[in-house]
Amino acid sequence: MTKLSSNDSTNKTDTIEHAQKDMCKGYANGSLGIIVSGLMWLISAAVTYQYSAKQAVWALLIGGMLIHPVSVLFYKIIGLNGSHTKGNQLGNLAMEGTIFMIMCLPIAFGLSLQHTEWFFQGMLLIIGGRYLTFSSIYGIKLYWILGASLGVAAYLLFYNSVQSFGTLLAGSLIEISFGIFMFLSFRRNNKNA
Repeated sequence: MTKLSSNDSTNKTDTIEHAQKDMCKGYANGSLGIIVSGLMWLISAAVTYQYSAKQAVWALLIGGMLIHPVSVLFYKIIGLNGSHTKGNQLGNLAMEGTIFMIMCLPIAFGLSLQHTEWFFQGMLLIIGGRYLTFSSIYGIKLYWILGASLGVAAYLLFYNSVQSFGTLLAGSLIEISFGIFMFLSFRRNNKNA
């Protein structure tokens, strides 16, 4: 039987902390991705208002595919890599979370066939669940609050039969607010470092 010394567990913690710091440094705590996602929700709200909720479903799906590339562009504009160090295993966790989220999209789309607004409420739950894993990826517990906020909002919006426009605005407001806070926190911490 292999016995672990106290140094082994410390090294593993240091490795995880190093990987988390690398993710935070490359992606500004994930802040711009949250803001871009919130903007996609806001654009979809505008599509709902101007056209229809069914078209907003497609706007959010297509906009969702653009979140990462648009975020990377913004990271580069502010002088960050918009990437993590090759071999960082937390990058794999982020990709696995993305794949899981994509696998949940048919569930949300199926909900939209019953009531279009259920798609957006389902997406709030799916995205909220994904943000819970970001706490491990970035080492920032605030992601638990973001995930829970989106989940609670989804439930309350569903329970109160809020239509698509209201759900989209709520998702946008929550994500943009958290994203701005995360970005300011990243800037403050890096200014002091």
